[in-house]
Amino acid sequence: MSTPEESHIERLNGADLYFEVAGPAEGPAAEPAIVFLHGGPGYNSYSFQELFGERLLERRVVYLDQRGSGRSGPLADTAQGGETLDLDTLVADVEALREHLGLERIVPLGHGFGALVALEYARRYPERTARVIVVNPWVHFPELALTLLREASALRGVPLNDPAPELRARTPAGEYPAVGEARVEAAFRLLNARDLLNALQFRDRSSRMRLEFTDAEGQLTGGGEVQEALVRQGLWEFEYPPFLQELRRPLFVIAGAHDRTSYPEQVEWLADLGGADVTVLDAGHYPWLDDEDAFAQALEEALTR
Repeated sequence: MSTPEESHIERLNGADLYFEVAGPAEGPAAEPAIVFLHGGPGYNSYSFQELFGERLLERRVVYLDQRGSGRSGPLADTAQGGETLDLDTLVADVEALREHLGLERIVPLGHGFGALVALEYARRYPERTARVIVVNPWVHFPELALTLLREASALRGVPLNDPAPELRARTPAGEYPAVGEARVEAAFRLLNARDLLNALQFRDRSSRMRLEFTDAEGQLTGGGEVQEALVRQGLWEFEYPPFLQELRRPLFVIAGAHDRTSYPEQVEWLADLGGADVTVLDAGHYPWLDDEDAFAQALEEALTR
């Protein structure tokens, strides 16, 4: 693959953020730069760039490893057990990066959890957002947790036992029941997180192995600290759909029909409340692994439609 024009670690918004900038320089007639926002949370941009970056060489693309993730600096330790991390901070990091690069407008391209960052950036900075594109988005985390529990129960061959009704019944008035977290914990007691997500997100074994090989080649592991920091801030109770109605920029969704963590339930939130233009591919959570040409076409249409 071509060597990126620029590779940096910069101190932005109080964090050491790693990013690479590839493609032609933005000029008056150029399209706004794409900023790729990976999923996880706590993953990295390496595999997307390595596996699909050559299809984007004619466009200006910024590959960001989000705060605490990939090649960016680790989260800071605090007396409370770790750095506070929330959606506000991740969005502010993107805006700090845009300002640092001197980009007038950007196209946030968010994958999985990264879709949440892309959507909130577009909501807060519509004047800095040309359009927003999300791939297999996660936006309603209590419902995502229920999906994980339902699927884990089916894979183990046991009846679905949703802890939500009992938890709501015994939660004192005025307190919020942590329904999402209870569902996730129940799901992962039935089946460990890695095996469950592998079963739900990949169309076939060859796609999973290809991604694992690329990850191993990049020697990038971890992400647990980021996940723990977000869980402490109530990630599994977070419901973003009410904010979708406030989006003022064009919204495009690319979904893989074989990604049961996102399609159809999570995607439907964006279509119904955000007015999203949805393209469904015969693919899993990482559609560029399953059908690179189809994903390239869908992305090009989302960028130009």
